[in-house]
Amino acid sequence: MAILLFTDFGSNDLYVGQVEAVLERHAPGVRVIHLLHEVPPFNVRAAAHLLAALARDLPRGHVFLGVVDPGVGSGRGAVVLHADGRWYVGPDNGLFSVIAARASSISVWRITEHPAGTSPSFHGRDVFAPIAAAVATDDFPNGDVAPAADLAVQFGGDDLAEVVYIDHFGNAFTGIRARDMPPVRWLVAKGREIPHARVFAEAAPGTTFWYENSSGLVEIAVNQGHAARELGLAVGTPISWR
Repeated sequence: MAILLFTDFGSNDLYVGQVEAVLERHAPGVRVIHLLHEVPPFNVRAAAHLLAALARDLPRGHVFLGVVDPGVGSGRGAVVLHADGRWYVGPDNGLFSVIAARASSISVWRITEHPAGTSPSFHGRDVFAPIAAAVATDDFPNGDVAPAADLAVQFGGDDLAEVVYIDHFGNAFTGIRARDMPPVRWLVAKGREIPHARVFAEAAPGTTFWYENSSGLVEIAVNQGHAARELGLAVGTPISWR
C-alpha cells in the first residue's frame, strides 16, 4: 500500500514537505507517491475529473490524500471514501464525487474529530494526513470518524466538457472520457475545429489535433507545439463537437 498525494499546493512551496513529514511520523515506512501537486488551484470540479482519470488504472488498496480545498476553515465537511477498493481522504467538497458516482460500490466516513492544535488553514497537514496514515497502517476506522450515508457534495459522474488541466508541453486535458468519442468527430475549442489523430506521430509538426491520452481523456495537442498558447486555451475553456 502507498499514499498518493494529489494537491494544488505547487511543487516548489513548503506545504508538500510538511504533509510528507506528518505521514512519515504517523506511517513510517509507508511509501508516498507524489501524483500531482499542480492541480488547477481552487478548481474542485476540474480536480475531481482529473483525479477520476488518474486513479482509474492505479492499484486497488492505495490511499489517495487529495487536497484542493478553497473552503478550508469553513463549515465544509471532511471525509474518507472507499470506492472500488481504493481509499480517498480529503475535503467533502466534491473532490471525490466523480469517483464515487462512477464506482460500483462505496463506503463513506465523516471525519468528526480534529487533533489538538489543528491549524484552521492547513487541514491537509493536520487533519487529512493523520487519517490517511491511519488507513495505510490499518488503524481505521477509529474514533476520529463516523459512518456516513454518502458524500455531502456531489458533482455526478457525467463528463465535463471543459479543459481541466494544461501540462508543461501546453497540451490541454479535457474532462471528457475518450472511450465513447468516435475518431471521425471534430472537436471545437475557441471556434477552432480540430481533427483526431491517434498519436503525435500521425500529425505533422505544428498540426493541432485531439487524441485519447494515456489517462483515457480527450486531450488537445499540437505536435511539437504549445496547444494552450496557440489556441488560447485555459482551464475552464468549454469544448464541443461536430
